[in-house]
Amino acid sequence: MARAPAARNQIRLIGGQWRSRKLSFADLPGLRPTTDRVKETVFNWLMHKVPGSHCLDAFSGSGSLGFEALSREAAWTTFIDSSNIVVKQLQANLKTLQCQDAEVIRADSIQWLSQTANRQFDLVFLDPPFNQGLLEPAASYLESRSWLTADAVIYIEYEQKLLPQLPANWQCIKEKRAGEVIFALYQRNTA
Repeated sequence: MARAPAARNQIRLIGGQWRSRKLSFADLPGLRPTTDRVKETVFNWLMHKVPGSHCLDAFSGSGSLGFEALSREAAWTTFIDSSNIVVKQLQANLKTLQCQDAEVIRADSIQWLSQTANRQFDLVFLDPPFNQGLLEPAASYLESRSWLTADAVIYIEYEQKLLPQLPANWQCIKEKRAGEVIFALYQRNTA
């Protein structure tokens, strides 16, 4: 018996209250949702950090990481993306899930982060488009503009050939490779 092809342009939530739910994402060049395998590893790492956390999913794209955090009892998630198409899809997915513990902001993530913070986040997902030099300025603004709580955890995903210069007080606590992608978890240290 032949298997049906996997649904294109869908992410699957792998844990929490919306486990196995599928959500659509916009079909745009360069948009690459975090794979289920990587997501499972990351959320195993974050198991005790997610419940009750205030999350930022910068460069949201499919929203895969932010939705997974919400499914696993994050208190709030802010999604940021510059694409109007992506923003509309993120809003539609929140409506589908009947989730009111999130906001979607249409903005350039670097410009948004360059402002002085008006709130702080416990957990940040940084998975910017590859080969555009966005990871380092985003990390720098998160730190210098006071977007992070004292003990914030930052997840980053980047292309293997990149050796990012991150804030000196961010300590890498977990790191793995999946194909050409490096994904890592950093703990902010303010001591």
